[in-house]
Amino acid sequence: MNELVHLSEVFSSIQGEGYLAGRRQIFIRLTDCNLDCSYCDTDHARRDSCRVETFPGSSEFRLLQPSPHFNHILQTLKGWCASLPGVHHSISITGGEPLLHADRLATWLPALRRLLPIHLETNGTMHLAMEQLIGQVDYVSMDMKLPSTSGCTEHLWDLHREFLRVAHGKNTSVKVVIGDETVLDEIEQVCGIISDVDRTTPLFLQPLSMVEGGLGIRVAHMLRLQEAASARLPDVRVIPQMHRMLGAL
Repeated sequence: MNELVHLSEVFSSIQGEGYLAGRRQIFIRLTDCNLDCSYCDTDHARRDSCRVETFPGSSEFRLLQPSPHFNHILQTLKGWCASLPGVHHSISITGGEPLLHADRLATWLPALRRLLPIHLETNGTMHLAMEQLIGQVDYVSMDMKLPSTSGCTEHLWDLHREFLRVAHGKNTSVKVVIGDETVLDEIEQVCGIISDVDRTTPLFLQPLSMVEGGLGIRVAHMLRLQEAASARLPDVRVIPQMHRMLGAL
């Protein structure tokens, strides 16, 4: 419990993506990632310091240097939950790719889960690490990386399929970022993988957010992709990054 934590930041905000969009969460963002997506808007480089919000929802941070031990973070979150009872729905473990830290998460999550349910945000490529933590998470938000939008050249479909099989039954949902370059074959791949495991798994189509503002997909094309997915799956939703629209963290 006194291990150093490779964290980027800890804060409270509205979940802006996927199944729990609109819920208030405590976010624990870990460093490092095994992918390099072209649209990534998160600095996940490892550093010797960590930003922690001074009070949940204040958008004011204190810089802890060196990075704190886990017990310090745990006591901070206990204080937040005590000062704002009932406000937070869950704790979102995010990154980077948090499953790169599966060994440490295996020791942290039981204590965190006594405070709030655990929501894991992952790129859905590390099924062996997911097996290690499957008993300690309540929600899994899994990305599937489309070559057209992510820029990932590695073939990830088989990894995504294996991951979804492991995560099945844990309130799992799938998110894909779509843009004008997204083709129907990619959506068919996603739907096929979901159907192989559980076709009732919710699928979220997230329009690409541009750095300069606005969305990187025309409405007509977005609707065509939604039509194709809905022809194969019963629960397909289009949700942009709500936290960006709200100006939230």
